[in-house]
Amino acid sequence: MFRLKPGIKSDPVKRWNLPERVFFACGACHILAYAFLEAYAEQGFQAVWIRPAEGFTGNHVFVSDGRIAFDFHGYRCEEALVAHHWAKGRLWWPGWDGTLVSLPQDVLISEAKSKAYDGLWLREPGQFLHDALPRARAFLARFGPPPSGAGQAGGTLLDEAGLRRQIGAGAVADP
Repeated sequence: MFRLKPGIKSDPVKRWNLPERVFFACGACHILAYAFLEAYAEQGFQAVWIRPAEGFTGNHVFVSDGRIAFDFHGYRCEEALVAHHWAKGRLWWPGWDGTLVSLPQDVLISEAKSKAYDGLWLREPGQFLHDALPRARAFLARFGPPPSGAGQAGGTLLDEAGLRRQIGAGAVADP
C-alpha cells in the first residue's frame, strides 16, 4: 500500500510517469490483475478486491488462487498480502477495516461494469495517459509463471523479509 502526494492521481502525465510498482499499486492494480488473469487463465486464480469499510480509502485489487497471491509486489501467500494491507491501513487510518470481494475478470477493464459494485470505480486501460494494458503485461513478464508452491518451479514466492530486500531500503515506496 502506498500513499501518493496530492495531485498525482489527477494529473495524467505525473500518474503515468510513476515508477512501475507505484503505478500498479496506486490506481492501476486492477489492470495488472487483468493482465495476470489473461496470461494465466488456466491456473485457477481470480481477482479479489480489498474494499475499505465505509468512510475509508485504501482499495486494492490482486489475484489469488486462495493460497498464492500476486500484485505489484510479486508473488506471496495471500494471508501475508492481506495482513500487510490491513496493517498499513490501520497504521495510516485508525479504525481502518475492509472486506475481500471476488470480481469477475471483465469488471477489471470496464468502468461501467465496475460501477455495479458499491464503492468501486475502475478506470479502463485506455483511460490512462496511454493504454495501461501493454505496460501491465511487460511488468508481469518480469515475474514468470505462478509458483506451484514455495521453493518450487515458477515465479518466486516472497515472505516479508524477501519483499523488503526486493524493494530496498532507499525505494520510493513503503512496502
